[in-house]
Amino acid sequence: MSAAVVLMAYGSPERIDDIRPYLEDIREGRPVWEAAVEELTKRYRRIGGRSPLDEITERQRTALERELGISVYVGMKHWRPRIADAVETALERGADRLLGIVLAPHYSSLSIAGYRERLEDALDGRAELAFVESWHDHEPFIAVLADRVRGAETHVVFTAHSLPERILAAGDPYRDQLLETSRLVAERAGVERWSFAFQSASPTGEPWLGPDILEELDALHQRGVRSVLLAPVGFVSDHLEILWDLDVEARERAAELGLELDRIESLNDDPAFIRALAALARQTLRVASPK
Repeated sequence: MSAAVVLMAYGSPERIDDIRPYLEDIREGRPVWEAAVEELTKRYRRIGGRSPLDEITERQRTALERELGISVYVGMKHWRPRIADAVETALERGADRLLGIVLAPHYSSLSIAGYRERLEDALDGRAELAFVESWHDHEPFIAVLADRVRGAETHVVFTAHSLPERILAAGDPYRDQLLETSRLVAERAGVERWSFAFQSASPTGEPWLGPDILEELDALHQRGVRSVLLAPVGFVSDHLEILWDLDVEARERAAELGLELDRIESLNDDPAFIRALAALARQTLRVASPK
């Protein structure tokens, strides 16, 4: 059998002119507010006019393909190339077994489940499918993150993208998995002073998971904390939620509070992270192998 990997990410606009169609894709036919276009445009201009996500994901694909020795294809949930495009290319090139990995380690029915649905719809039973639901406690992944915070002589705040609070009532494991990742990283790195906060909540009119990172910085300041290291464990690549929420908004709030603030380097295509992804792929393919 010929196996291939479909590496999936959220996607991002390639240029300012792409922001409206990008939001329209996310909204799936629902109206896009002009204020949302203007706000996102402002943020993209502030970080240089574009997100590096697509470029970084391609570098991750290339490095993972080299490490695994099998074909790896990129599929974006809300931009190009689409997940369906990746599936078609893989099948056209002879793959009869696909492994789906989302570049987001923590499962939620509002995130990872959507990637799987798109992947299965595109595949339509034409090849075997193995899918990684979650890799939040994958030991090589934990080790790479621990190396980023080891030796920190400051308070570490682990962060991730917020989601609506209603997922908790449905038993969604997202928040618990994030806290587990944070605990495992802190233990492995010997970090004693740490907390967790969410970022990137959307103004939808319903409660979202908290505390928000800005609220957490306020609380730490009130407790007498003077320096903070941000560790966004819910993300593996630099993109808008890192470059705006943390490098702009959080830094500005820290400056107002007189807090020293730094951030770990994102995993991106760090060779250690690519080896961790490769280990995850090999493990999943081995377990999912036909008996």
